[in-house]
Amino acid sequence: MSEEAFDTIIVGAGVAGCIAAYVLAKGGADVLVIERGNYAGSKNMTGGRLYGHSLERVIPGFASEAPIERKVTKEKVTFLTDDSAVTLDYHNGRDQNALQESYTVLRGEFDQWLMAKAEEAGAQFITGIRVDKILTENGKVLGVEADGDELTAKAVILAEGVNPVLGEQLGMVSKVKASAMAVGAKELIELSEAQIQDRFNVSGDEGAAWLFAGSPSNGLMGGGFLYTNKTTVSLGVVCGLHDIGTSSKTVPQMLEDFKNHPAVKPLIEGGKMIEYSGHVVPEAGLHMVPKLVDDGVLIVGDAAGFCLNVGYTVRGMDLAIASGEAAAQAILTARENSDFSATGLGSYQTLLEDSFVMKDLKLYQKLPAFMENPRIFNQYPKMVADIMQEMFTVDGSDTPPIRKMLMKHCKEVGYLNLIKDGFKGVTAL
Repeated sequence: MSEEAFDTIIVGAGVAGCIAAYVLAKGGADVLVIERGNYAGSKNMTGGRLYGHSLERVIPGFASEAPIERKVTKEKVTFLTDDSAVTLDYHNGRDQNALQESYTVLRGEFDQWLMAKAEEAGAQFITGIRVDKILTENGKVLGVEADGDELTAKAVILAEGVNPVLGEQLGMVSKVKASAMAVGAKELIELSEAQIQDRFNVSGDEGAAWLFAGSPSNGLMGGGFLYTNKTTVSLGVVCGLHDIGTSSKTVPQMLEDFKNHPAVKPLIEGGKMIEYSGHVVPEAGLHMVPKLVDDGVLIVGDAAGFCLNVGYTVRGMDLAIASGEAAAQAILTARENSDFSATGLGSYQTLLEDSFVMKDLKLYQKLPAFMENPRIFNQYPKMVADIMQEMFTVDGSDTPPIRKMLMKHCKEVGYLNLIKDGFKGVTAL
């Protein structure tokens, strides 16, 4: 590694880091990306869905060459109890433009493709090296120390992921709180293409995205997910990190019970588990976004807390990509003005504020607190399942009016709770 000064050093080769490198290199900047894993995407664990709009704006037509798995045309949301399932099922058969499409991806392959695109544009990558320290002088970031070598740069982008150690070193990121995080476990289960098409009612390159609430996370904040790939499914659970200590189940046990649920087991029957992974996930939305810009440094992606879970959609990659692009544009502007101070890099914050990233985080800023409500993951799935069971059971006994039946089950949750939770839910959304 040369000690020559770069225009930018990027720490982390996830989607945010790779996109920042791509945009900077296309703009003529001298860029170095340092990745701790042996290859881009080697440490990444995601459910596996990419909303394509932000990447489409950076690389038009990317889906025709990127290693995407399937285009999502099936949306499912299920309330699970230990022995039942109530599902909302939507099939999108409408024509959509490229900005509206979403895809399932496997990050190990997808991130390597993004890295190759950035390399083609002129960015340099070093993998298998950890950045141990940020170099500073009089409060200004000057570069990094990696594997004993000091490398200088006019600006550093921290794309280090959900555990932002370097951001904490600089005092820009507060120590991560358990209440702001969730822990996830995922299996990649191999099935034949024909099995996936038959079991999920898809054809060609169509795919399904399926979210589950209730029993997968043992009635705690979190849930389950399933995404169809070409010849595998990504199946996993996520649970609030602060709930793990009091849970009667470990996360691996939650995943095992989820796999064996009567509504899930037939979907993966005969499949072969070819990968198991675990990771932490940012969950607090706007409330965990740190200081994003300082003299010579910017923070992007998961390191900036850019993740959004609104219950029926879970997003992270599209926000990470947009933040990587915005950081790169801010550095190119600073390069033109020869000003890499916090003020000179300040257009990053402006670009984020004007984009969907901060607008969506602000729109849903009350949702993380609402999702702490245990009734969402306990009583409501049971209430819905009980209502459906009674509606569809015919045994010759007296059948009550639907109104009375609904009132009986709502009373079990509590009318006041229903009104209060309904109001808070509408306000949060």
